[in-house]
Amino acid sequence: MFMNFRRIRKCQCLQLISMCFVLSVLTLCWEQLDHHVVRHMKSYSYRYLVNSYDFINKSFSVSPEEAESFCSFPYLLNHHEKCNGKDVLLLLFVKSSPENVERRQAIRSTWGNESYIQEELGVTVRMVFALGVHPHPHQKASIQQELRREDLLYKDLVQQDFEDTFHNLTVKLLLQFRWAHANCAHASFLMSADDDIFIHMPNLVRYLQGLKANGVQDFWAGHVHRGAPPIRRKDSKYYMPYEMYQWPSYPDYTAGAGYVVSGDVAAKIYQASLSLNATLYIDDVFMGICAKSMGVSPQEHVYFSGEGKAPYHPCIYEKMITSHGHVADVRHLWKMATNPKIEGISSGIMGKLYCTAVKVMLLCKPYYMNTYPCKAAFS
Repeated sequence: MFMNFRRIRKCQCLQLISMCFVLSVLTLCWEQLDHHVVRHMKSYSYRYLVNSYDFINKSFSVSPEEAESFCSFPYLLNHHEKCNGKDVLLLLFVKSSPENVERRQAIRSTWGNESYIQEELGVTVRMVFALGVHPHPHQKASIQQELRREDLLYKDLVQQDFEDTFHNLTVKLLLQFRWAHANCAHASFLMSADDDIFIHMPNLVRYLQGLKANGVQDFWAGHVHRGAPPIRRKDSKYYMPYEMYQWPSYPDYTAGAGYVVSGDVAAKIYQASLSLNATLYIDDVFMGICAKSMGVSPQEHVYFSGEGKAPYHPCIYEKMITSHGHVADVRHLWKMATNPKIEGISSGIMGKLYCTAVKVMLLCKPYYMNTYPCKAAFS
């Protein structure tokens, strides 16, 4: 048998060209590939094989005096009497920026309306907005004056004298848990939410009432990130330098856009904050570190949204708790989602089949939505 050397050389040439092409693509796309695939594989291996973060807690430990320095900002606006003499089911902290007046107004007139919650749902929910001060010197004085006027009218702003920026979100987290400890420690639950979140308050209240009736403890629910790797790309908003956090995986945590903890967990987070270094500026990760140090783990709730916006449909509204990315449509969504006609839309065999089919089409898509997982369609 004679070998066709020309064919062999041609095959080798094609293999070489293919290999060069693959290497070129890997070289060009390595940063994205590393972030989305390699680092997540390393992170999950680290989380599940090692599965211990005691050394992380020790590395973040500081003296009580140093821990106090991270949040020792004077109050500019405060309402320490907010929870006095009330059987509070939920203390709701909404993280807002000083200039977001319209967002706060929309929340007050929809899902954050305390009077509606008391009269229609029969429970006491106390809502406050957590703020720092506007970071730009030329606008700071005028915006602060507007905030004082707003607070005189609504009496729901809690503000400390730190710059309200992304890198001070952990300071805002400390504000929430320390204020809760000092002024509303008897609340059954504490919720932290962004001001572009939509909360289906009737669904949330029913859910929390059921938990309270069962005497739930060590409760922390939201959209859980498990084994998430730190982002090392300097162009990312969430860039995490090695000097600040050198491990390949974060402890499990819930998305900071919206999560709920029971009163006993709120007290534990407060205690943890008295001895941990709060310079780590990604607040939801710091929350994970605090919780891990106190032996608390997050629980996934399929109807707490991640960074994405939930689909608009009555079958979704029937079960939704939170949805992210709502500013201009809050009032419209509130009207649709709380329409009495939605109640019982999935009742009966045909109703269940219909809503399951709808939710499968809306949630079980091949690309990443970061709202509700596919399994929410069957719950």
